[in-house]
Amino acid sequence: MPAPGLSTRFRTVLRTSLGFAALGFGSSFCGAGVVFLLLTLQGIPQHMAGREWILAVCAAGYVALSLLIGTVWAGLLQRRTVVWFVLGRAPTPAEASLALRLPVDLAVVSGTLWAGGTVVLGVLAAALGSVADAFGVALTILLGGLTTVGLTYLAAEWVSRPVMKAALDVAPPRGRLPTTVLTRLVLTWTLASGVPLLGVLLVVLPPDLGDADPRYALVSLSVIGLVVGALATALLARAVAAPLHRLRLALDDIARGRTDVSVGVDDSSEIGTLQASVNDLATGLREQERMRDLFGRHVGADVARHALEFGASLSGDVREVTALFVDVVDSTALAARLPPEELVRKLNRLFTSVVDAVSTHGGLVNKFQGDAALCIFGAPTRHADPATSALRVARTIRDAVTSTGELDLGIGVARGPAFAGQLGTSSRFEYTVIGDAVNEAARLTEHAKHVEGRVLASEAVLAACAPSERERWCRHETVHLRGRELPTSTWADLAE
Repeated sequence: MPAPGLSTRFRTVLRTSLGFAALGFGSSFCGAGVVFLLLTLQGIPQHMAGREWILAVCAAGYVALSLLIGTVWAGLLQRRTVVWFVLGRAPTPAEASLALRLPVDLAVVSGTLWAGGTVVLGVLAAALGSVADAFGVALTILLGGLTTVGLTYLAAEWVSRPVMKAALDVAPPRGRLPTTVLTRLVLTWTLASGVPLLGVLLVVLPPDLGDADPRYALVSLSVIGLVVGALATALLARAVAAPLHRLRLALDDIARGRTDVSVGVDDSSEIGTLQASVNDLATGLREQERMRDLFGRHVGADVARHALEFGASLSGDVREVTALFVDVVDSTALAARLPPEELVRKLNRLFTSVVDAVSTHGGLVNKFQGDAALCIFGAPTRHADPATSALRVARTIRDAVTSTGELDLGIGVARGPAFAGQLGTSSRFEYTVIGDAVNEAARLTEHAKHVEGRVLASEAVLAACAPSERERWCRHETVHLRGRELPTSTWADLAE
């Protein structure tokens, strides 16, 4: 049983090959049929004295020979495309550029063979009849050739979509494009209006190219114009409207916040450029979202939003903040006793509890300092009740860590004015909070390690918190903190 990928590839190659075969035979026979119909209805040629069959046989032979020559010629022009597409490998940039010329090459082959037929059969008509016969035959073949070449180009773009998509993956449309939307519009107008109207002019204006009633030829030209115009318009809609519809859907998804959008680039015109641009847009948004996520993970979501909203500059302001400092007890001994990877796992579990608790209560984990963490309530975003939230977070962290029994810790909470903003240089800075409250919280942590409840808060924090939270705390003692001249009144959790 063939592999699904191989089976799919075989079906794609088979469909594309049959499409090109139908395109070659169909365009040639339809073009020849149109020419024969118009010549018959208009009564051309009229001076061959029963030798018209010679012209008909020669025309049929030329069509058959053209099919053979055209197939071989197109195959030689695109032989490298045939090889990589059938084998299922990715083309080289040179092969991809050649494949993008496929519709143009087929149109050139078809146009050259029709031009040759115009000359050969025109000369033959002159030899068998008159110059007027030759003129009528040549003009009619020329009209049929224009129709066939235009349809060949538009249909080739449709049939060759699988080839184009593989080629455009390697050589996206850039710079000078092998085809344009204007080219398609001009061809569609030529097929729908230009060729039929030109045929009408040739029928009704002197010199008279035939002796038959012109009404039948005019009706035929009208029907041919309607059918060919409808077909050309359908091909144009498939080549332009369908990709634009897919692009609109993709842009709607991007507007709704999706960044995993990808549009298949299967067009070598401006539409292909637009498809590639939409993919570049989605890729840029994904990268921006990834950078925003990484930025937020490093500095905190609030700091990231603040920087994106107000820009990155060495600025800040003084805020009334509540600082919470968490530190592990006897971390030096732990580092000596435990393997590094085990110590890191324990610290990561501790910091997970810290981040979850602080984020839930609207605070900011400002930084990790080895086995310690500094948390801020009131910056960079305003907080309705930073003191109450900080005390609740302190108790939550203490309870979470105590329940696991993995680590021992101390937590200090202090309140006061502090500078909150960017610190560093124009090329390298970080968001930080500097002030006496931060230092006081860090010093309280050292004393909290020797308190049963492992949490100490300053008098200023308890004075600012909600009454319901204050009831859970009691005065502990007044201590002299290292580096501070005035003594600090501390409060401990009643759980002590």
